[in-house]
Order: sequence, then C-alpha cells, then structure tokens
Amino acid sequence: MKFSDLIDGGRLAAGGLKDFAVGLAHPSLRLGVTGLSRAGKTVFITSLIQALLKGGRFPAFEAYAGGRISRVYLEPQPDDGLPRFPYEDHLEALSQGETRHWPEGTRQISQLRLTIEYEPRGLVARTVGSGKLHLDIVDYPGEWLLDLPLMGMSYARWSALTIAASRSGPRLSRAGDWHAHLATLDAMASADETKAIRAAQLFTAYLASCRDDDASLSALPPGRFLMPGDFAGSPLLAFAPLDVNEDAVFSSGSLGALMERRYDSYVARIVKPFFFGHFARLDRQIVLVDALSALNAGAAAVSDLQTALAGILACFRQGSNSIVSSLFGRRIDRILFAATKADLLHQTSHDRLENILRLIVNDAANRAEYSGAVIDVVALAAIRATREARVTQKGETLDCIAGTPEKGEAIGNQVFDGNTEAAIFPGDLPENPRAALDGSLEGHLKFVRFRPPLKRLETFPHIRMDRAAEFLIGDRLA
Repeated sequence: MKFSDLIDGGRLAAGGLKDFAVGLAHPSLRLGVTGLSRAGKTVFITSLIQALLKGGRFPAFEAYAGGRISRVYLEPQPDDGLPRFPYEDHLEALSQGETRHWPEGTRQISQLRLTIEYEPRGLVARTVGSGKLHLDIVDYPGEWLLDLPLMGMSYARWSALTIAASRSGPRLSRAGDWHAHLATLDAMASADETKAIRAAQLFTAYLASCRDDDASLSALPPGRFLMPGDFAGSPLLAFAPLDVNEDAVFSSGSLGALMERRYDSYVARIVKPFFFGHFARLDRQIVLVDALSALNAGAAAVSDLQTALAGILACFRQGSNSIVSSLFGRRIDRILFAATKADLLHQTSHDRLENILRLIVNDAANRAEYSGAVIDVVALAAIRATREARVTQKGETLDCIAGTPEKGEAIGNQVFDGNTEAAIFPGDLPENPRAALDGSLEGHLKFVRFRPPLKRLETFPHIRMDRAAEFLIGDRLA
C-alpha cells in the first residue's frame, strides 16, 4: 500500500466520522445529482424541490401520496464552503410567461437543504423516531464524475488509452488537427511550454467536437478541459496525452515528464478533493442520461455511453451503509439512472426508453464487474414541455407530441419561430431494446428542443418524477 493511499484513507475516515456524528443528532440524507452533458440536472433539481415544497402530484411517492409528509421547507445552507443551489433564480427563469426559458446548466458544485417533517409508519418508529429528515441535494457536473477513474490511472496509461480511442469510430474524424500536432511531439525531448499549451488546446477542441449533437459521445475526461471554471488558463489544464506505451517512464526535464507532472497535479488538486470532500460523503445518487441523443447519433454513441456508465459504476464505493461503514466513509447504497427528456417521445415509447436504458446499464455493470449498491432505472421528464397528440396524414394516424419548439429549431425546411405550437411525430422506439443498440435508429428520431410549458398550476407537469423520489428517499421516510 502506498503512503498516499494511507493518507487518502485517513481523509475518508475523518470525513465519515464527522458526518456520522452530525447524523446522530440530525438525521440527513445526502443525495448526489449529476448527469452527462445536457441531461437536465438543473431542471431536475428545480422541479423536485418545487414539487416537494408546493405539493406536486406524486402518486408513486408513498409518504407524499399517503399524507404522511406534513411539512417541507428550505433550510440555510449547511456547508459554508459550498455555493447554494440557486433554486429561486432557476424557478423564475422557468416561470416568466412569454419570456420563460430553460435555466443555465450546472458548471460548479452546489448544494441545497430541504427538511421533511413526516409521520413514521410503524408504532415503534413513531415512538422513537424524530419524524424529521434533512435532505441535502448536492449538484455537480457529470464531467467531474468521469474524472474519478483517473485516481487509479497513471499518466502513461491514460495517454495510451485516450489516443487508442481517438483512432477509431467517430472520434477519428474529429481528431485530425490534434493528431497532426501530436505527430510532431517527442515525449523524451526537452520540455517545451508552448508545445504543451498548444497540445492542450487542440486536445480540448477535439473533446468539444466529440460532444457535438451529431456525435453525442460521453466518455470525455478530463472533465475540467470542457468545463474549466476557475481553472481556465491554469497550468493544471496545460497537458495532453502523448503517443507512448502505457508503461512508459520519462526522463527528468522531458516533455513527457512535464505532462506527467501536470496530470498528477490535476488528479491531486482537482479530482481527489472532489472525491474526498463531496463524492465520498454521498448516500444516494441519481445519474441523468440523455440516452435519446446517443440513440439518434448511432451505435458508436451508444457504445461510448456504455463505456462512460461502466466508468461511473466503477467509481461508486460498493456496499450498503452501516454504523461501521459510516465511520470509514459513507457508501452510496442506491443509484438511479434516469433517461431524461421522455417528453420528447409519445407515451407509447416511455417504457421502451426505460428498457433500453436498463439494457445499457446492465451491460455497463457487467463490463465494470459491478456489485454493491441497489441500481434502478427510470425514463422521466423533470418538466414536461409537451403533451400527447394524434395527427392523421394521408390516411395514417400518428402518435405525436405537441408543444412550442424553441426559436430556430427546425424539421426539414420548417423553421420554428419560438411562439407557434407544433405537433411532431418523433418516431417510435423498438419493442426489443437490443434493436435500439445496433445503430438502426441513427437519424430516424426527430427531436426538437421545446420551450418550457406555460405554468398554469403551482407545480410543473412531469413524467415519473414520483417514481424517482420514491426510490431515492422513500425508504428513509418509513
């Protein structure tokens, strides 16, 4: 065991002991919310908070539907070192009538505390239980989650794997400029700052291109290259893979040694603080997935999504919470994978979308040889922007969705103005989920971005948010 491993273990145990002591006096549940790019984390959290505060329609959430929850309210931010999730700002953006718009996506970690007062179910629980649970919702970018495997990977191995992946499939056509510069670099030559910076710039442009809608690739670490935040321009992001064997050793003063040092610093100063300070303290986790974009982009995007989810599953500390495990770092005991934007499909395809995601997650779990936390999947829409419609064309009746497409969205030659409603046939998902993974859906699904619905009720319409709430927190309200 390395000395650094002992230090990391000590940090984990110290954090677990602190959380355990606090939890004895004030029962709490730390729910991590993350997702891959454009999966809708901000909208999910805003919708969940509003529904709990205002009494949304949640029939599958037993404690809520059964009337056992008496009060839900916001509390002051419990962690002084974390930004507060700006719930009120996001709600206002979604509720501005004709100027309503989707809020900005997650770019940093944030948190918000809800307190739920409830009546425990059993006689003993009602006698000894507090009937109060603090729900701490921790929001963080999914790109940070994909960085966690780097903690157990050397720079040379990361370089070899990253470059090998870039030489096949849709990545290859996007890597031309970066590959051309890579061919001019000698890992054993003297370190050159300008070459390192240029390599990092071209590598970042390659990652950004892989995330475009027509590719919709998911496994794109290091995450801070696409979302640098306060680290923009920092030497911590001025490195890139080199074309070396995964067991390469670099001489002092070489370009390879410079890249390796910065990679190690990235892991030590960005990845590990996130893991030990936040991720390792979570109890439950929901991972939001834009599976529809991957299906529409083709088999390569679906395979890449499986790779990303396998990496995510490998990050979760296995096992369920107990008094002993809490002393040595909390363990995530429930993970929900959610296929978002289900409202872009007719309801006849919602179960099919869920089955497709279940197949992808199961394949990823097998690839990661995962065991431990309870896993479930759901297809949902945190805020439903469409409604069902039936349209007859040329004697054929189509199951469509209707809503107000965003300005500039287009299908064929029709460009939407942002104010006019439209009924759209998005396509059907196959009954056999395996049939969706072979690339046969590529280009056949018609998706447009819809504006948020005009809010006529106190809470937003949704699809299956109550199922998500029941899985993630229902057992803690028994």
